[in-house]
Amino acid sequence: MGFQSLVRAIYPPRCLTCDAFTDIDHALCPACWPQAHFIHGLVCDACGVPLPGNPEEGAVLCDDCLRVARPWAQGRAAMMYGDKARTIVLGLKYHDREDLVRPAGRWLHRAARPMLRPGMLVAPVPLHRLRLLMRRYNQAAWLSSALAREAGLEHCPDLLVRARFTGTQDGRSRHARFDNVADAFVPHPRQGRRIAGRDIVLVDDVMTAGATLAAATEACLEAGAASVRVAVLARVAQPA
Repeated sequence: MGFQSLVRAIYPPRCLTCDAFTDIDHALCPACWPQAHFIHGLVCDACGVPLPGNPEEGAVLCDDCLRVARPWAQGRAAMMYGDKARTIVLGLKYHDREDLVRPAGRWLHRAARPMLRPGMLVAPVPLHRLRLLMRRYNQAAWLSSALAREAGLEHCPDLLVRARFTGTQDGRSRHARFDNVADAFVPHPRQGRRIAGRDIVLVDDVMTAGATLAAATEACLEAGAASVRVAVLARVAQPA
């Protein structure tokens, strides 16, 4: 028996969210997979939320994105927030679950593939330095690195800087969310020169109202980006 086979015999693969045995590493078990609510079929071209209809209908927008103008060109999400998706997001965000990064990168790439083009520059939505000091890592940077690797695109983990501490968006109204992060992002003093003329892909873990992604997108466009697209691991459904 080879070394890898021995390791697998002693430590067989387990589900990422429930610890049940699986056939392969870094996967969900058959019971957890449908509870992750992966997005398929026709989606909103701006935020990636699933829509009724045929994917061949072309670019369509959900009601939320018809009400709120998005500064980015396109957006995609891998799953709807809730059930197992919430477990995965919180594991990345608060529990140092680096083992989730590889599969999350694959899921992100599958969702974002229709809007990716050669030569794009992938970057995360940044944390403020105080939040980064407390958490020790930026889960969005983990995801953006994984997406760039899967897509074969250039990655810049510090393309943008969160210039002021904005606190949490939890509990804020839609308007308060946008006001809270207005002008919060600026190009990194050393990396910002890479933005001009480039097609940027901004990555975050979750999109709710879209305020944080909008502010980060506007910072890229003001710095001369040719276009911005956004990719998130999970999309929070907005009320009708």
